[in-house]
Formats: sequence, C-alpha cells, structure tokens
Amino acid sequence: MDINSPAPKPSATAHLRRFLEGDSVEDLTLLLHRAYADHAAAGRVFFASYQTPQDTRHRMGKGECWVAVNGNELLGTVTVSAPHTTPAGYPAPAGTGSFWQLAVDPSQRGTGLGHRLLGLAESRIAALGSTRVVIDTSSQAEELVDWYRRRGYARTGTWRWGVTNYDSVVLAKDLPTAVDRGATTPGGCGPGRPGGCAGPPQPV
Repeated sequence: MDINSPAPKPSATAHLRRFLEGDSVEDLTLLLHRAYADHAAAGRVFFASYQTPQDTRHRMGKGECWVAVNGNELLGTVTVSAPHTTPAGYPAPAGTGSFWQLAVDPSQRGTGLGHRLLGLAESRIAALGSTRVVIDTSSQAEELVDWYRRRGYARTGTWRWGVTNYDSVVLAKDLPTAVDRGATTPGGCGPGRPGGCAGPPQPV
C-alpha cells in the first residue's frame, strides 16, 4: 500500500462492511493490483501486486474480509484474523491477531481511508480476543514502515516469504481488550460464534 497522495479527496462517505457473497473477487484482486503497483514498479514485489483471483479468495478465507465502498465503487479492503498460528520461527507470540491485504485505491490516497481500515482491523482483532497485533511488510518500503510506526507499531524481527522478493520487517502493537474498548464491530465472528477466524499471518 502506498500511503502518499498528491491530491487528497474526501472519503468520509465510504462505507466499511464485510465482503458479501455477491461481491466480485476479480474486482477485489484488481484493486489490490492497483494499490500495490507503485511498490512493484519500485522493485518491491508484494504478493498482492500479482496474485490471482484464486489466491485472493484463498487469503480471504483465512479471516474476515472487509471492504470500503461508495455505492458500487470499491475503494479499499483489509482481511483480519485473530488469533492465528504462525510458521515456525516467525517472531510473534501465540494468540496474536493479524491483518493482510490492506489496500486503498490510488484515487483515495491521502484521504484517511487507510487509517480507517487500519482502525477497523485493530478493533476487530481486539473484539476477537487478541491483545496484540502483528504484521509484516517490506523492509525496503521505508515510508510504509514509518506510517505504521507513527501509529504505534514497533519492530520485533524479520521474516522472508517465498512469494516476495524482499526481506520483511515484522511489526507489532499492543491493543486494548474488547472489554476495555467496550464495543465490537457488527457482522464479525468471535468467541462463541461458529467458524472462527484463525489463520496464519499472510504476506501483504
């Protein structure tokens, strides 16, 4: 996700909701490609910049997929999971939550939509019972790493995914519990609901 923008546009009217059965996986995949195209052009090949619709559906199935829409226009997305398992050696404790496929359409950069999606992801992870979120991104994407650091994320280690061409920096942040927050996001899964959202952390 490129968080820089030459010309911010209003996005307050964007509606955040769960991905629905009738929504297009192909359109979501094209959104991911657009959102990560600048990274790919700079030589940082995020998986989201080239994954297939089948890959998108598989990754969506590992958690809750949320989208930002304005009418029929797809503007952004994020997929959330908590708690999740980690590959052996991944620098994250058991029970943490994670999110991936955080993406904003290039036309919406600088509008605050990325921050809204981040806040949604963190609130869902807390509502699902995790008190810590862990993610990773390209260590070469310094502006993106700084964006997360300004929002409370701290480096915990590094990782290398087989589907990217870079080393990833692993970032973590402590979250308030669902009880502390006193609210949950409607339409999600959580303790006591069938079909939990557990899944491993994913390359962006």
